[in-house]
This record gives sequence, structure tokens and C-alpha cells, in this order.
Amino acid sequence: MPTNSPAQGTIPLRRATPSNTPGPEQSFYTLVGGSETFEKLSHAFYDRVKDEPLLIQYYDPNDLDGAARRLQLFLEQYWGGPHTYQEERGHPRLRMRHASFRIGIAERDAWLNCMRGAMDAVQLDPEHDRIMWDYMVRAADFLRNVQE
Repeated sequence: MPTNSPAQGTIPLRRATPSNTPGPEQSFYTLVGGSETFEKLSHAFYDRVKDEPLLIQYYDPNDLDGAARRLQLFLEQYWGGPHTYQEERGHPRLRMRHASFRIGIAERDAWLNCMRGAMDAVQLDPEHDRIMWDYMVRAADFLRNVQE
């Protein structure tokens, strides 16, 4: 999915390349360390999910590695990396894929708490952390499907 023309139902990405960076524009994916960073982030996230009662109920506890891989591939594609997610699973369709799960304020906040811990473990530089965290907050709120 190109980052300059978001598909319907996706959250647009602002340019992540600092304006003072010389040379050709690099993707956010590359700037933050590529696949290694997203693999670490995804596994750190699911290490937290397994201990979060509001979230773990939505996962097959025997497939947390699979869930981590799917999250990794999604985030890599979103942030300008390989399109493996789309090749393997089709369009992300985040709302559709999450529609069967109750996502209210408590679930959103639990998800964000796990993601914040995972992002802290990855230790991005402050500007990249801010950009990614902004996306995570918007995405988590976008997926809420219970009005409270």
C-alpha cells in the first residue's frame, strides 16, 4: 500500500523523512532499522499481550508467534517496507479484520499500554517514536467499535 495515497479505511501516513536529511528520501521503515526493529517491536508487544486479560482472550495462545509475525508484516508494509503482508493476506482492511472483537475504551487502552511498553523496549529515537506513537494512538482509536 503506497504511503502517499492511502486506501479507504486506512490512516494516512505523514512523511517521516526529516526535511534536513540529505540524499534520496528513505522510508520510515528504513530509518528505524527495517525488519529487525519491527520484529522486535511485534514480539515485545505480544510478550505483553499474553499477560493482559482484556486482550489475550482474543488470541489463540498457541499462535502468538503467528500473530506477532502478522503484526510485523503489517507494520513493515505500512511504514514503507516490503509488501509481504498484502501478498500473503490481501488488503489489511483493519476495521473488517477487527469487527468481530469488542473494542471499547478499555480494550483500546490495554492495547496501547502493551504497545507503549513494546515501543519503549525498541527504543526508537525520540522523533521516530513520536511519529510511530501518534499512528498507534490514532489506529487504536480508529478500531474502536463500541460506543461508551
